[in-house]
Amino acid sequence: MTAAVPSWSCEDDGSAPGCAVEGVADGVIPTAGVRGRIVPDAPLAPLVWFKAGGKADWLFEPADLADLQHFLEELDGRQPVMALGLGSNLIVRDGGVPGVVIRLGKPFARVQVREGSILACGAGAHGILVASAARDAGIAGLEFLRGIPGTVGGFVRMNGGAYGREVADILIDCDVVLPDGEFATLSASQLHYSYRHSELPEGAVVVAARFRGTPGDPKAIGAEMDRIAQAREDSQPLRTKTGGSTFKNPPGQKAWQLVDGAGCRGLKLGGAQVSEKHTNFLINTGNATSADIEGLGELVREKVYARSGVGLEWEIQRVGRP
Repeated sequence: MTAAVPSWSCEDDGSAPGCAVEGVADGVIPTAGVRGRIVPDAPLAPLVWFKAGGKADWLFEPADLADLQHFLEELDGRQPVMALGLGSNLIVRDGGVPGVVIRLGKPFARVQVREGSILACGAGAHGILVASAARDAGIAGLEFLRGIPGTVGGFVRMNGGAYGREVADILIDCDVVLPDGEFATLSASQLHYSYRHSELPEGAVVVAARFRGTPGDPKAIGAEMDRIAQAREDSQPLRTKTGGSTFKNPPGQKAWQLVDGAGCRGLKLGGAQVSEKHTNFLINTGNATSADIEGLGELVREKVYARSGVGLEWEIQRVGRP
């Protein structure tokens, strides 16, 4: 007799793009007129915080916005596309990622201060850079970005947040390139933000965003950033191979408390372990496969559900083939 599968276990697939390569017409990648870097069978483990996982069928680093638009227009939907930022909230499965992984480099990392306490940011800009630029310009309200390891593109896509604030609180609008190469600007309201989720068009690549803060004292802003940095240092396993917060906080509850209450602190599977310092973090102790890491996460979900009846949802994005 087969045991019944709890309904919660099927609700959160988490994969993007799909594990299969369905819908891919052919393996042809356009190179004519492309000025950026295109690499086949590109290892992704060095590019993600867990330092585990397979390869991208193709890795593309566009030279600039026009190059990205040209590439996607020529690709014409023949391959799935996934944008990669710092890889800080990501499990790349061991079978690799189908299609094209797009990594936005320095041309997309600029931050400009505009009138009205507005910051215009490229999607490749790191959170600490954005927060520091806001501090130097006397713009308050963006300090929390100091506490999120990632880039603007990832923040916008996932409605990143920390320390009581989230991107939905500060985003004015964002620029995206759609799968056919078309450029579009989407307002914050068009993204229909919810907790760690947006409704960006399928396959859209965020290339820039505008954030609005309020006038503030640079010293006070800097002090708040320092407080956030110290709080992270004190409570999170920052100096390990990790992926950030693993599970979303259920309404009115803390994921780490549920994980701890289920006896999962220090729990291991292969080379993966639940952090002893912060139980909502998984770590690669040195030789973990992505299957170890994801499998440990699923084991934690099972134990939490058995103990509390709460079905934890993954916050970490999991992508690619098993």
